[in-house]
Order: sequence, then structure tokens, then C-alpha cells
Amino acid sequence: MFFIARLGPASLAAVSFAMPVIWLIYGMGIGFEAGAASCVSRAVGKNDPDLAKRLTTDTLVLGVVVALLLCFAGLATIGPVFSSLGATPQVMPLLTDYMNVWYWVAPLDMALWISLASIRARGNTLLESKVITIAALLNLAMDPVFIFGLFGFPRMEIQGAALATVLSNAIVLLFTMIYLSSRLKVYANPIAPLKVILDSWRHMLHIGIPAMITNAIIPVSNGIVVAMVAAYGVDAVAGFGIAMRIEPIFLIPFYALSAVSSPFFGQNFGAGNFDRLLEARRVVTRFCLGFGLVLAVALVLIARPLVGLFSEVDSIRTVAVHYLWIVTLSYGAYGVVMSVNAAFNGIGHPLPGVAISACRVLVVFLPLALLGRYLFDLPGLFAATTVSNLLMGAIAFSWLGRAINRANPIALPPRT
Repeated sequence: MFFIARLGPASLAAVSFAMPVIWLIYGMGIGFEAGAASCVSRAVGKNDPDLAKRLTTDTLVLGVVVALLLCFAGLATIGPVFSSLGATPQVMPLLTDYMNVWYWVAPLDMALWISLASIRARGNTLLESKVITIAALLNLAMDPVFIFGLFGFPRMEIQGAALATVLSNAIVLLFTMIYLSSRLKVYANPIAPLKVILDSWRHMLHIGIPAMITNAIIPVSNGIVVAMVAAYGVDAVAGFGIAMRIEPIFLIPFYALSAVSSPFFGQNFGAGNFDRLLEARRVVTRFCLGFGLVLAVALVLIARPLVGLFSEVDSIRTVAVHYLWIVTLSYGAYGVVMSVNAAFNGIGHPLPGVAISACRVLVVFLPLALLGRYLFDLPGLFAATTVSNLLMGAIAFSWLGRAINRANPIALPPRT
């Protein structure tokens, strides 16, 4: 986003319009990742390594096939999809250049994420962090080369940013799969009886489909927000896009916590360690709320100079700063929601996560967003996100506790 900002507000707006679609596809990938992490972690908890390998491989194959279908569907519908999000004729050619290349990221990321989720489910988070860091650094190195045409490469501008992502992910995926196959032996033979493969898919999709729905709800709501913001002009969309790229940097600890919550809860649930589940729930919540408070103070202080690194246009900076000032107040509660959803997936109960996310967006956020925009314009729209996160964080915490106690046979009263 920093490099794209050098190309002007139109390029910033183009990437901002692309974000809901990108996150929708990522939501599908996260669903497969969550399904793999949950099933594999429970197999590990039951000390069944062969089943863990089978689930890893079958999930990988299905995920890549689905991602390729998403890629082809996306390439065929660029015009109507982004027109419905409010993209202007000024922005549409840039969007087309960007997404024609970016859609090929989908199958690469799907394969990488599922493979890394299977490693995380086995308790190895260090390898995943190394792989993701290498991919990010490689992408960072390639970005200016392809965007601005350095070292004899053609200047590709916004399309170069997408190409850098495709190439960096492809390189990292290749070496990661070779290492996981030859050294860690996490894959099974992809050729197996159809009944075995279908059984793996059934187990994985029991978690994966609700997780996909859960993660699809957020980008759909973001798409609605982008359409609302588009009514205030291209600069407003660009400012919102900057905030959307800055926000995940500060949410990294919460993403990390939710990533390990699924296998941790899955392994301990499979082993019947219910006291550890309740303790983990308390620890996760204390961390999220405490760290969220630190983030709120930090972003209030640094939001304006940080946004200034991306744009010098006042109208763009104002939108981004207002978003970060308002929404940061609820980051801790949002972290609780993410970790609780991951925990539900881990213990094999995905539907509460769907209900929490659906209520957060459809029941709470959207009505408040319409009301907030009507009363207070864009700040009111952003405040709706804050209220939604705070309310659903409290509900998620309570719901997970009740679910653990219900599953614990010791906590249940004796039958008469």
C-alpha cells in the first residue's frame, strides 16, 4: 500500500475496492485452514498420525480445486462485481489490471495455508512464522521492482504489485511443500480409495463450511461499507483503504492468538483436558483486553503521522485517521471474538462461531451503520463497528464458557 500510494489516489482507491473481494476469497481459504487445523489437531490429540496425514492431504487437494474455481469465476466477473461495489470508470481499468493478476494468488495461498495449518495443528508454530515472514519479505523486495520498473523490468504500476504477490507466494509454496514432504512427512499419498477421501472431506467440511461462512460474513460487510464510503468520493475510499491496510498490522497478535487457539483447544478437547480449556479462555480474554487497551492509546497518538506516510491529501488522511481513532477502542473485544470463533472450530463446534459473526454483522453492525451514517456521516459509520465488536466480544466470552462446561462430564449433574 505504501508503494501504491506513490501512484496516486486512483490506485489507492482501486486496491481499496479490491479488498472486500480479496478478503472474501481469503475467508474461503481460512475456512479450509480452520477445518484442517481442527481435524488434524484432534487426530494428534488422539495419537493417530496416519489420520493426520490423510486429513492434511485430502484437505489440500480439495482446497486447491476450489481455489482454482474461484480464480476462474473471479476473472470472468471483474466488471459486474466491482461495479456493484461502486467502482467508478476512472478506477475500473486499474482494478482490472490488478485483479487479472491477483486472482492467481488464490490457489497458491490455499495450498500454503492448509499445509501450514497442518503443521500448526501438530504444535509447530515456529515454522509457520518463518515461512510467512520469508513470503512477506520477498513480496516487499519485489514490489518496487515491478511497480516502478527497476533493474530493467517494465514499469507495471498497480499490476506489478499483484505480480509480486503471485511470484513470492509461488516461490515460498514450492520450497515449503518440498520441505514438509521430504523432512516432516506431513502428507499422505494423494491417491486413495474414494470412500477414504470423501470421509476426510466430510470431517474437514464439518468445520470448514461454517468457518468459511463465518469468515465470508466480514468481507461481505466490508463490501457494504466500501459501497457506503464510495458515496463520499474516491478520496474517502482511498482513506478507508489505507486504514484497512494499517489495521491488520496492529491486529497481528490477535490473529496469532486465534491461529493457535484452534489447535490448542482441539488437542485439549480431544484429550479431555477441560480445566485447561477454561483456563485458556480466561488467559486469552485477559490478554486481548489488556493489549487492546495498549493499542487504543498507541493509535490515538500515532494514527495521524502513520497515515501521513501513505498520503499527503487531507481528505484521504482525515478518513483514515477517524477510522483508526474510533475503531481501535474495540480491538481488544474483536480479538476475543476471533479467538472464541477459532476455539469453537477447534473443539468441533463451528456453528456458534457462525452465529456470533452473523449477529455481529447482520443484527448489530448493519442497522447501526445505517443509523450512524445518517446521524454522523462517516464517523458514525465507523462507530457502528466499535459498538458491534464490544457487544459481541462479551457474548462470545460467555458462550464459550457455557459450551466447555456442557462438554465436561464432570461439570454435569448426575443423571437420575
